[in-house]
Amino acid sequence: MSQSTEPPQQSAPRPARRDVTDLFSGGRLTVIPRKAARREQLLAHLAETLFTVGRTYTETEVNEALRTVHDDCPALRRYLITSGLLTRTRDGRSYRRSTTTL
Repeated sequence: MSQSTEPPQQSAPRPARRDVTDLFSGGRLTVIPRKAARREQLLAHLAETLFTVGRTYTETEVNEALRTVHDDCPALRRYLITSGLLTRTRDGRSYRRSTTTL
């Protein structure tokens, strides 16, 4: 039997998530990206930093958390819901961070 001298094939490393710090100034979001991929990176960052998995939030609490980074909290909340990073009950009374990651 001959042994291969080639190194074993490794799966390609997962690309590092692009840093979103360039979207912030003084802790505040300066722009909501128009490009979907870049916006998804931002949304993942917001979900991870502002919301705890397993905790239930009211709409007011979600708005307060989002307002700490940007005044257009309805747009950010809507983006988080449509991306699946936050889930909302049918009646809209409570929100939870999804365990799904991008």
